[in-house]
Amino acid sequence: MEKKTCLYDRHVALGALMSPFGGFIMPIQYSNITDEHNAVRQHCGVFDVSHMGEVCITGPDAERYVQHIFTNDVAGAHLGQIFYGMMCYPDGGTVDDLLVYKMGENDFFLVINAANIDKDVAWMQEHTEGFDINLDHQSDYYGQLAVQGPEAETVVEEVLGLPCKELKFYTAKTLDVAEGDEGETIIISRTGYTGEDGFEIYGSHEFTKQAWDRLIQSGRSKPCGLGCRDTLRFEVGLPLYGDELSADISPIMAGLSIFVKLDKAEFIGKEALAEQKANGVPRRLVGIELTDKAIPRHGYAVLTPEGEVVGEVTTGYHCLSVDKSVCMALVKTEHTKLGTPLQVQIRKKTFPGVVVKKKFYDKHYKK
Repeated sequence: MEKKTCLYDRHVALGALMSPFGGFIMPIQYSNITDEHNAVRQHCGVFDVSHMGEVCITGPDAERYVQHIFTNDVAGAHLGQIFYGMMCYPDGGTVDDLLVYKMGENDFFLVINAANIDKDVAWMQEHTEGFDINLDHQSDYYGQLAVQGPEAETVVEEVLGLPCKELKFYTAKTLDVAEGDEGETIIISRTGYTGEDGFEIYGSHEFTKQAWDRLIQSGRSKPCGLGCRDTLRFEVGLPLYGDELSADISPIMAGLSIFVKLDKAEFIGKEALAEQKANGVPRRLVGIELTDKAIPRHGYAVLTPEGEVVGEVTTGYHCLSVDKSVCMALVKTEHTKLGTPLQVQIRKKTFPGVVVKKKFYDKHYKK
């Protein structure tokens, strides 16, 4: 049975189209995907992302443990610094991609994908032997809002009253807020999944509901569903687990080797990923731009001009911000050079295209 976030009743009251996603019933859209997409690109939108999972790792060996399960390198990180990376299987396949926040000297806050929560927590628990840590699964406590767009900083400061201007990209801090009877401590970070400036705010369900109400009632942040969350992340080349990453798709195949620090002493999957980096992989993730307006979808075949099947689409859309039909696709490595002509089979027809960079639209982060 699908779960509901703490904002479920508010989504229904706003007339959102609700659909299962990652084990939750989530809002896909409120008005329409194009309007919500453009609101984030041009102004400000707010997403309920309370379905995401949170795990806190504390204890004397917290850093050593995170280093062991995580491809990126958190050694010597300063307080509030955030890292993107993956947990991998010994064969290099991806368990999940995640964010790691350093919240204290021996305190790390991990944010994982909703569909993978149970699998990820079990994986983490399986690999705690030999580490003096406490693994605290906190997904049921936290709600999470993502306030995204060029006006996000002003909206968070003025509507929510949360000081955030000093936060640099991929940094976080805690704030004491006076919601409820006793108040609480929330986490706010300058992060997001849209390619725009923005913030992600983690707090209790009660805090999350009150913050959502303020944002919606102000009229300064448009409610946005997972439909435009996908179009926004896709056109700036950000991966989605299950499409561009999976147990069968390693970070090297996905073009994410910058987040795999092979100079670390050790981490699960290091040997396999080092071998892939040194000797190459059979398939790589590419962007493909079609010359036609037809829309490629997940699973559609990618072919050479001669008709040989050499890959398949992972995500495809008519890219709203640049008015082009584009997709990301996992393709045999010998066909992945920029400019290579390929075709995508859409239903019973094939449509010509060409290999391009996976980033179809430039990110606008505030560095």
